[in-house]
Amino acid sequence: MMAADSAENILTESNDDILSPDDLSEVLAAGTKESHDKAENSPFVKDFLRGRIKRELFKLGTTGLYYVYSAIEEEIEKNKEHPMFAPLYLPSELHRRDALAKDLEYFYGEDWESKISCSAATRPYVDRIHEVGRNDPVLLVAHAWTRYMGDLSGGQILKKVAQRALKLPPTGEGLNFYHFEGINNATAFKRLYRSRMNELEVDAETEQRLLDEANLAFKFNLDVFSELQEIGKDIKEEVQDVGFPAHGDMGGDISKCPYYAAKMAVSGNTTYACQFARMLLRQSTVQVILATWVAAVAGLAAWYLM
Repeated sequence: MMAADSAENILTESNDDILSPDDLSEVLAAGTKESHDKAENSPFVKDFLRGRIKRELFKLGTTGLYYVYSAIEEEIEKNKEHPMFAPLYLPSELHRRDALAKDLEYFYGEDWESKISCSAATRPYVDRIHEVGRNDPVLLVAHAWTRYMGDLSGGQILKKVAQRALKLPPTGEGLNFYHFEGINNATAFKRLYRSRMNELEVDAETEQRLLDEANLAFKFNLDVFSELQEIGKDIKEEVQDVGFPAHGDMGGDISKCPYYAAKMAVSGNTTYACQFARMLLRQSTVQVILATWVAAVAGLAAWYLM
């Protein structure tokens, strides 16, 4: 068994590995590209990246991750001495279950465990991880690679989007999942993790099984995204006075952008002046100001006519 390294020791190891198309990490990356693209371009993820994520939906997504990581890390602990997984056993750097528990406590309160449940789409994912841990621990490599490396990459973008869109505290509450305290340099760590994967002794058959399992993991994630997208249709949109919509919500039509309309109005274009005025009147803050102004004018008029 290889003992878990500290983050400090990990980042002092050589990360100057030269990757080959035959390396396991490269085989998995190339062989899951189509699955990765499908997940990345799913409606749920695309909406998330645009900042169109509802708080209730984010809470459900966090709940799903809690069940998935609880399963992965339970099976990792059981198989940490397995020769095919021992080099990748880095709990202090990677494990996410405790961080997700903190996030759920933030969103649901101290009794969060009594308020959550494993969703219909998440359950098969969790069951598969337990099945792999019991019967074929080698395949845990595919699940760990799919989740942890993704969290260290695209997950950091989602963290910033969620913090802005949901107005979460800058101190990180609700986003502990995305913060890897034991990793100071994510890029260097990912190189180190890939190099350890590439040192695993796998034959062609095992390599193919790992690739198939990684694609299956992506499918499970895509199923969860689809479920969240459907649930989101029935969740009332939170009313937030966040100012004008962003360019990303204009459907590609710049003429719908309020900033563009304002610019054209200033230039003397009456059509855009009317459009800009309508946009202003749709803003709740402007409506309050306008109502106050009308009341003031009415009061002055009444005083003047007395």
